[in-house]
Amino acid sequence: MNVEQTVPESAWIKSSYSSGAGGECVEVAVRPATVHVRDSKDTTRAALAIEPTAWAAFVEYAAG
Repeated sequence: MNVEQTVPESAWIKSSYSSGAGGECVEVAVRPATVHVRDSKDTTRAALAIEPTAWAAFVEYAAG
């Protein structure tokens, strides 16, 4: 699947933990059936496509 065709650039949201200093930064695009995650420093690389329930479980785990 070509993510660029399914996710408009305006749908990507950068992590609030991202800064101009570099580091591990991600962007997320939430679509009806999939959550896409990509490297904000290199948006030309392939994004991960994750089921919304798996993403919710990851976010809950990471917040804990």
